[in-house]
Amino acid sequence: MEISQRTLKTREDSLGLVKTRQAGGVATLLDLRQAEQLVDTAAQSIPVLQQQIEQTENRISLLIAKNPDHVARGRSLTDQALPPDVPAGLPSALLERRPDIRAAEQSLIAANARIGVAKAAYFPQVTLTGLLGGKSTQLTSLFSGPHSSWSFVPQVGQPIFTAARLKGSVKQAEAQRESALVRYEQTIQTAFT
Repeated sequence: MEISQRTLKTREDSLGLVKTRQAGGVATLLDLRQAEQLVDTAAQSIPVLQQQIEQTENRISLLIAKNPDHVARGRSLTDQALPPDVPAGLPSALLERRPDIRAAEQSLIAANARIGVAKAAYFPQVTLTGLLGGKSTQLTSLFSGPHSSWSFVPQVGQPIFTAARLKGSVKQAEAQRESALVRYEQTIQTAFT
């Protein structure tokens, strides 16, 4: 940001010189317009850069689980305040609160549930459908008249020729769970470092 502001200041100084030269007849109108365009370009880059800085600060704040705040500037990295070292014996419950660990854990839980869904496809599917109705010429005797009807339709479906596909679905779900488990373990190892 500081470089962009210095660039703008330099371009404004240069524009002043070009105006003086043009007034003296040394510079052309084209030189003046080019200098004005350079000032405008430098001025337009500052708000865009400021927005990018704020977005980056917000991303950093999100990663370190702090509210978005202004990041201190003007000091080298070695002069910046470091967070305190995590003492030995700190409860692992603190690690469980990390969003990356929670996300990896939920992915593992979901992958495990998909195995259950794949295995459930081996069993028959039972569907129960019911219908109740009535017919009457008057609204008052719609449900109490002799013209009522009902139906009950149970259905049972069993996969017959899909054993290979079902086994493949279970193996795929198990492989996805193993992959989620590896990602979960890697996330925990990263958290400890």
